[in-house]
Amino acid sequence: MMIRSYSELLTLSTFEQRLEYLKLRGSIGVATFDNERWLNQEFYNSWKWRSIRKEIIIRDNACDLAIPGRDIFDAIRIHHMNPITIEDLESLNPIVYDPEYLICTSLLTHNAIHFDRSSRNRDLPIERRKGDTKLW
Repeated sequence: MMIRSYSELLTLSTFEQRLEYLKLRGSIGVATFDNERWLNQEFYNSWKWRSIRKEIIIRDNACDLAIPGRDIFDAIRIHHMNPITIEDLESLNPIVYDPEYLICTSLLTHNAIHFDRSSRNRDLPIERRKGDTKLW
């Protein structure tokens, strides 16, 4: 299993490279926590998580995959770059709070990471480059 990190992610310059690095290629409808869903809901509502979430948003300037200029204007998701497990939450594994393994994403990007909907990726915002002449 590949361990993804924020430091390594920052070495990739484009949105597409970062998205490819993070893709998990999961399946829609496959429950992550199944009957233990209450556990991750308790975690995401905890003071400690809300505090680290704010820290990550500030660090990434509320930009999708920490790409400057890719501001997220709707709800910001903080993505665990390495999937967390029930055991991680039960044992309060420090990795679940470690900024080295967390990144800001939009809902669309988050879904592309988890479900690799290549045909839907065309809906992702177009990466702008210096010298672009098309409006959008």
